[in-house]
Amino acid sequence: MKDFNNFLKTNGVKHQPFYHILTKKSLDNKLFLPRDEFSHKGNFGHGLLIAGSYGKAGASVLAAKASLRLGVGLLTVHIPTLLYNILQISSPEAMVSLDTNNKVFTDNINTEKYSAVAIGCGLGTKEETKKSLYHLLNTNAKPLIIDADGLNLLSQIPNFKSLLKEDTVLTPHPKEFERLFGKFASYVEKLEFMRNFSMQTGVTIVLKGGITAISVKTGEVFFNTIGNAGMATAGSGDVLTGILLGILSQGFSTQETTKLGVYLHALAGDIAKEKVGEVSLIASDIIENLHEAIIRCQKQTTQKAIQS
Repeated sequence: MKDFNNFLKTNGVKHQPFYHILTKKSLDNKLFLPRDEFSHKGNFGHGLLIAGSYGKAGASVLAAKASLRLGVGLLTVHIPTLLYNILQISSPEAMVSLDTNNKVFTDNINTEKYSAVAIGCGLGTKEETKKSLYHLLNTNAKPLIIDADGLNLLSQIPNFKSLLKEDTVLTPHPKEFERLFGKFASYVEKLEFMRNFSMQTGVTIVLKGGITAISVKTGEVFFNTIGNAGMATAGSGDVLTGILLGILSQGFSTQETTKLGVYLHALAGDIAKEKVGEVSLIASDIIENLHEAIIRCQKQTTQKAIQS
């Protein structure tokens, strides 16, 4: 666990009653409770992942695998035609929706039948892709996660803030955050902007970093202090997006989804570090240890139930 107090001091941040450290105890435990023995895949949502472009198929694969590991009942991945064999072979549990374009996302998709949508991983930044994202923002009524190139394209849409609905999650790293919202004189100002933006719009922001900060519509900010430097590797963000989609599709709120997802992502990364170290850690290692992260949280949930 990172030294949160030192982090605040280094960044000139004072303790506030609306700042919270993310812990296992602060998570919604419904994800970790035993499932009804008569449940079926229809009980756990249907996620839509719009991801990948020619040369960036791996992003769609990583996000898909992570989403499936989080227990989503059904997952459809919308990809360019040339990525079909890659996705079907690497993630046989996922269904595939093919774009009319061979290399990039260009279609206008009806999201009505899905529980939640995620867009952006490996998407590319072509003009035709931006037009399809714009159409999605105008027509989609389901909870939406925007990441990576989805954020880069979003920053190019002049009126994008007015297009974001309440059940939207933005997951920028610092540079993507800057493209969206501009530069800030200090980390304190950035946090205050996030709080105000989330309160005014209902949009949840996950600012990724060594200590990830999550701002929610209540004005609270949750800081994740676990995880390690080995997770600063290509594809780690795609894994987080997949995790978030897997949770959000099961009916959790955007606030609980981001808290659960960020914590489990970091915990799986710490478990992976125990096995392979920081230097050798890759994004796939995070996915491969998600089950252990979930089991550890399930054990705590069971122990709390016994004690009560």
